[in-house]
Amino acid sequence: MREVPNSHLRQTREQTYDVPVRLRLYHHSDGARVAYREAGTGPVLALLHSGLLSHKEWEPAVEQLSDRYRVVLPDLPLHGDSEQRPRHPYTLDWFAEVMAGFSAEVLGARPLLAGHDAGAEILLRAVELGLIAPSRLVLMPNRMHAPPVHGGLRAAVQSTARAAALPGLDVALSYAAAAAFRPQRGVALSARGNPAAADLLRHAFADVPGNSGLARSWARFARGWPRGAQRRLLEVYPSLQMPVLLLWADEDRLHPLSTAEEALELLPDAQLRVLPNTGFLMAYDDPVGLARELSAFCG
Repeated sequence: MREVPNSHLRQTREQTYDVPVRLRLYHHSDGARVAYREAGTGPVLALLHSGLLSHKEWEPAVEQLSDRYRVVLPDLPLHGDSEQRPRHPYTLDWFAEVMAGFSAEVLGARPLLAGHDAGAEILLRAVELGLIAPSRLVLMPNRMHAPPVHGGLRAAVQSTARAAALPGLDVALSYAAAAAFRPQRGVALSARGNPAAADLLRHAFADVPGNSGLARSWARFARGWPRGAQRRLLEVYPSLQMPVLLLWADEDRLHPLSTAEEALELLPDAQLRVLPNTGFLMAYDDPVGLARELSAFCG
């Protein structure tokens, strides 16, 4: 790994943290790059963001966490400043392997790991495959074993994304994606209508318009990412021996609380905590509450 000066980032990627944050790169064995930020000192706590966003999903809670932990915020491949080239498969197993390598080199043995949405799915898969053994695991809203809400719409979006592999459609679809995920949609993901969430989406899609290579990479991702219910996880849950925190939002329309309650019954050492009046972007709705729950669980 190596440290990258913040001056190497474009203006759209300037940091707004109130605490010192270092930008570094991890190079996986297949050449994939994972950019990550870290702040603070203490036990390592890594937070994996949701699909389509970036490490900035956690920005509101960094200050509350960095006084107790070495907070590590990777950009998942295909997101933020991380790997985007269409040479990789971008399957769930590939993401799990890359992030397991990242964990081994950057985080060390038995880290504290937390993930939301796609980040949580990647962590679950890595643990299932025996690639990562966290000391504690935090799963924030994700589909878990249940079929995705609005599954038909999700399948349609994935099918459309796959079309970016066709010559001539990659650039056109990159502009269409940026238009579909305009900044104000970020505010709608916040149960409290936090206007700062618009900047989160603006940052996440800053490089999308006209980026044909990224569009082709997303086409590969759309082919390889699981679509339906991952029912096998019902058999995986009983084998998870580490303490697990299901940290859920009560107003997340994409990830119902009932899914977490079903998983709770099968996990050997788990607890369920619900942040009231929060939606998909919990860190933007209640950063203090999010940090409090993470600290109480992680110690």
